[in-house]
Amino acid sequence: MSQKILVVDDEMRLRKLVHDFLVRADYEVIEAADGQEALNIFYANSDLSLIILDVMMPKKNGYEVLTEIRQESNIPVIMLTAKGEEDDELKGFSSGADEYISKPFSPKVLVARVQAVLKRAGGSLASEDSVISIGGIDLSVDAHEVHIDGKRIELSVKEFELLEYFIKNRGLALSREKILSSVWDYDYFGDARTIDTHVKKLRSKMGDKGSYIKTIWGMGYKFEIEE
Repeated sequence: MSQKILVVDDEMRLRKLVHDFLVRADYEVIEAADGQEALNIFYANSDLSLIILDVMMPKKNGYEVLTEIRQESNIPVIMLTAKGEEDDELKGFSSGADEYISKPFSPKVLVARVQAVLKRAGGSLASEDSVISIGGIDLSVDAHEVHIDGKRIELSVKEFELLEYFIKNRGLALSREKILSSVWDYDYFGDARTIDTHVKKLRSKMGDKGSYIKTIWGMGYKFEIEE
């Protein structure tokens, strides 16, 4: 059965271009021309696998749409925008986006990004341990869920992968470059501050357990539980 993708952009020509390339890659595609229509489709289709979301749109912009979606779901979201400023990219990630692609872009590259995000969302980092338990954290690789002290917390795909990577490499000093190359599974050309943004959000969602993620100034991070 084909995975269903929602493409949201107010430019009809761009939607058709993305639609055609995704259909050729065997995905089912639904289109929305504005933010409110996107939310209506999101609520009406519980079987969506991924959303490609433009930023500058009428009625509701992409950040507003993403914020509402994140209150309901951790479905993978790729932000699509004509803006190329670094701060806009960081805002997209801090809002819960899993990827960020600036226009103009290659449709083939977009499809590759879609495939990579869906692969990760399906548990590409899975190991023989279906559930990893440490320091009050229970991370289920198969179910892609995290419970802290028995309470489930909602993480984006990228936040989940980042936490999984930290836990599996606990006690090790991890540079930002190593984290990028290991958690982002393609060449990433953005600023390493992207990691800092994700870590900040992850720590916040983890509550007092967020202190397990230690900052190594000038280098990166270490996941460490003090016995």
